[in-house]
Order: sequence, then C-alpha cells, then structure tokens
Amino acid sequence: MSHQPLDLPPTPWHKALPRIAIRLIAVIGIALLVRWIFGVVYTWIGTLDTDAQASAMIWLIAISIAAYALLIAIPFVPAVEIGIALMMIEGPVMAPFVYAATVLGLFLAFWIGQRVSLDWLITMFRDLRMMNACALVLRIKKEPRDTLLARLNDNLPDWIAPIATRYRYVTIGVLLSVPGNFAIGGGGGIMMTAGISRLFSGPAVFLTLLIAVLPIPLIVWLFGVDFFA
Repeated sequence: MSHQPLDLPPTPWHKALPRIAIRLIAVIGIALLVRWIFGVVYTWIGTLDTDAQASAMIWLIAISIAAYALLIAIPFVPAVEIGIALMMIEGPVMAPFVYAATVLGLFLAFWIGQRVSLDWLITMFRDLRMMNACALVLRIKKEPRDTLLARLNDNLPDWIAPIATRYRYVTIGVLLSVPGNFAIGGGGGIMMTAGISRLFSGPAVFLTLLIAVLPIPLIVWLFGVDFFA
C-alpha cells in the first residue's frame, strides 16, 4: 500500500487544464450524440405510416426505458421526477418497467462508484484544486471500512453520527426517496458517492434500492397516475 501524504499539492495549471478540457469535451460530445440519435429516431418515426408508427413507438419506449436507466446513473439528474413523468405519460402499465429501470440504474451508479479508480479521482480533484476532496479520497484509499466508519462517527455531531454510520443504508433509502434530491447530486450522485466511499456492500445496497424505489411505482400500478392529482 502506498503512503501518499494527505497534503498533496494541486496539479500545476499547465498539466491540469488540458485534462479538464478533454473531460469537458467528452461530456459535451456524449450529450450532443445522444440528442442527435433521439432526433434521428423521432424524425424516422414521423415518416412511417400509422401501423408502422405504433410498432416503432414500442421500440422507442423500450429504448427510452433503457436510456432512462443509464440517465439516472448520472449525478445531478432528477431520477424520481423523470420516473414519475414517464409513468404520467404512459400510465400505470409503465410502473413495473420504471421500477426495474430505476433500481438497475441506481445500482449501476453505485457499481461505477465502487469500481472507479481512486487514483484517477485524486488526480481529477488535484486538477480542479479540490484539495479537501482529494484528502478524503486518499483516506478512503488507505484506511479499511471499520476505520473510516469510526472516523466518521467521531467527527460528526452526536445526533447525526448514528444516522450516518449505523443506519447508513436507511439514510441512503430516505435520500433517494426525497423529491428534489438532485440538489445534492440526485439518485445517481448519491449512489456513486456511496460506492466511492467503500462503506457499503453491494447486496445490502441492492436490497435497499428494491425497498426505497418501490412506493411510487407501486402506488401508480395499483391506483393509477390520478392518485397524485
């Protein structure tokens, strides 16, 4: 195990700026590509006759559900709001698909967080001059889970320490269920951060997601979208 100091200096600008530019270009390029693909698909559907349009719309809905699962894995995307919108548009029949896509998308975000290279994160935070985040990731890299939990418990106020440590899975479930959570990273950001923290196990997280995501799709499935009116 390497013993890097916790006070790493920021990356010099002449090295950081090219890497920051490449990351921004990649994100913008992916967003433009997705937008172009959906534009092409919608234009193509508009040229079909009625029967062909109905068949094509089924495929478009399937693609949209898959895209939704990928989309909510991205930090700061309002996953709950998008899922509700899909169910409002297509009705209760969409509820099971939105539920499954939400669980899989959020677990994908967690899995990515677990697998992301901590060294790469350290480099990125140094490039962006986010040195507190850099120090935090260094501790995650160097210390085992029990030590991290103990440190977190000691550094938090008494009233919140058990919530953030002993009941951390419940806390994740509550945060995912709160509308407007995109302000703190959205479902994707919350789950990706949980994965990066190395404080959560995969099976327990998956079970948490199955429970936390269920209420709204279940209500729509049983009572229809008019329930929210």
